[in-house]
Amino acid sequence: MTDPTPWLSPEESAAWVRLVAVAELLPTALDAQLGADVGLTHFEYVALMSLAGAPERTMRMTALASLTNATLPRLSHVMRRLEARELVRRFPCPEDRRATNATITEAGLALLEQAAPGHVRTVRANVLDALTPTQLEQLYEIAGAVLGRLDPEERLNATSCQFSEGPRTRIA
Repeated sequence: MTDPTPWLSPEESAAWVRLVAVAELLPTALDAQLGADVGLTHFEYVALMSLAGAPERTMRMTALASLTNATLPRLSHVMRRLEARELVRRFPCPEDRRATNATITEAGLALLEQAAPGHVRTVRANVLDALTPTQLEQLYEIAGAVLGRLDPEERLNATSCQFSEGPRTRIA
């Protein structure tokens, strides 16, 4: 009987192991920088960035959970911490009292402004500066192909972002 498993070739295995290593090490580097600079985790930073980019800087918690790829309990726990620091505010959704909205405060926006330069330097130092312009374009294409499989509904902003299009933002 033949084994139907399509085993990885040496090239596929080497690429896979490197991708897993990047996926393991990069969040730690991002958390370390943000924690040292402004006392945030990368997930907290992403949640704040999502709120800052939302219309009226407000989103339903369920939409924010989907956008950040978090469970609602995890997001609620994180929002409690951010609320204690007065970086966000939660309140009943006016259109549906069963739902809860979250909004970023002025203090949250100020913290993002403070965090952004160090975050961008960390992203550059650990990822972007290691790549040639051709490799950057390849990374965009490769990540897009994988995201197309992992996020076919395009819940995350990353799935639908465009290479070399749109206005540049100061906060990464």
